[in-house]
Amino acid sequence: MEPYDGILLLSFGGPEKPEDVLPFLRTVTAGKNIPDERLEEVGEHYYGFGGRSPINDQNRALLAALRAELDRREISTPVIWGNRNFTPFTAEALEQAHDQGLRRLVTVVTSAYSSYSSCRQYREDLAGAQQTASEAGMTIDLDKVRPYFNHPGFARANTRLVTEAVRGALREGTEPDSLRLLFVTHSIPTAMDDTSGPGDAEGNAYSRQHLALGAAITQEVNATLDTDFTGELVFCSRSGPPAQPWLEPDVNDRLEELALEGAQVVVVAPIGFVSDHMEVVYDLDTEAAATAARLGLQLVRVPTVGVDPEFVSGLVDLVQERAAEARGEDPPIPAWPGREARPSTCAPGCCPNLREAKPALCGRD
Repeated sequence: MEPYDGILLLSFGGPEKPEDVLPFLRTVTAGKNIPDERLEEVGEHYYGFGGRSPINDQNRALLAALRAELDRREISTPVIWGNRNFTPFTAEALEQAHDQGLRRLVTVVTSAYSSYSSCRQYREDLAGAQQTASEAGMTIDLDKVRPYFNHPGFARANTRLVTEAVRGALREGTEPDSLRLLFVTHSIPTAMDDTSGPGDAEGNAYSRQHLALGAAITQEVNATLDTDFTGELVFCSRSGPPAQPWLEPDVNDRLEELALEGAQVVVVAPIGFVSDHMEVVYDLDTEAAATAARLGLQLVRVPTVGVDPEFVSGLVDLVQERAAEARGEDPPIPAWPGREARPSTCAPGCCPNLREAKPALCGRD
């Protein structure tokens, strides 16, 4: 693990109890001038689950799984947990790391794709937390593993889970012609997708990465099960003003269309998420499930990778890969499907902040 003496698991964060919901949403939407009345409406998603997001417990489970995998490899490096939007905030995590004598951390973000909200915003959060630590007299250096949408640990775990779900549906007697396969991710503004990726590249890295993974998974499903499915990419969790274009189609809208086309079973694979947090348990398990029931569709929801051993092992591989790079070595950079792996140090202009320029770590700009 040299030169790193610690690992930072950095996630989105979420409320733990009802009184946390509004402060959490204020943090998430800071600078967007969204009134509390609107935030309270969004908060109903959380209140319906007792005001507690599942994401924090899932991060605790991932911490334990990472610790177990590191121990299995006889790596004693400590793992610290921080969040962008709720305690333990990233600055709190760095203070904890400093108190433990840690001075250089490699960061694993619980987001696999390239866009402002899924990559650069975390890099901005790291910069802000590092500045807070510096002002308190603490010096901590921070690096980050690369976006891992096509790292074999993440991609193949998703492929196996999707294949098992489709196989299960077919074993129950579903005719292949009546089954549809949807890959789901979080919608983002089209302008954010257009500018995702390096500033001198073609853009749309966010949607292209999802499409590439979905296509590779579909190919493997068809090869394994001797089928001929065509997977589709759909979106959930749209927010923002109605006039602002976001990525479409929404999963509920597509379910409506599939019912009219004669589909009977829809396998829904949330490949855009690493665990079953609110956008999964509400947008898919609640809203999309209700839409499917109303339409007479059977909805088969594929699990997220969560603490799947193949996924967790892949995260540790990524950490060791980044450590080798930091030592000046040239480690192999596995990528599956075959699109070129994204670098661990982002290029200038990568996934820009379209609202305001902010400092961001782990990049060349």
